[in-house]
Amino acid sequence: MNDNGVDIITAGADSELDARLSKELDAFNQAATAGHEQSEFTVRITDADGGLVAGLSGWSWGDRAGIGMTWVREDSRGDGRGAELLAAAEEEARRRGCVSILVSSFTFQAPAFYARHGYREVARVPGFPAAHEDVWLLKSLT
Repeated sequence: MNDNGVDIITAGADSELDARLSKELDAFNQAATAGHEQSEFTVRITDADGGLVAGLSGWSWGDRAGIGMTWVREDSRGDGRGAELLAAAEEEARRRGCVSILVSSFTFQAPAFYARHGYREVARVPGFPAAHEDVWLLKSLT
């Protein structure tokens, strides 16, 4: 215990703490934005053997949506799978009543891909990480 009567513990990954923080923040956010439902969604593309070819995880909150992660298996990149993921995610967001969708992509990842699909850059964080940049892109769904 420190002088204030609390322990401060710094550690590595902690899925139990992540789950608790997510639960607590969701409750706080829901109370602050009553009537604006938060909900996650995923899009999965599998091959004939059931192997994961590509996937996307996202969320909606009220009338806005976001993409958390997008991944396409290396042997399927350039085959249009990323575009299929985006189209399905955007359709799900529209189905939920969302008017826009937000995504973040590092410069060494795929900001040009998102731009080709109608996303426009709204923010850029330099030096994150190192000599790269974190690019935030937004697309209107209306």
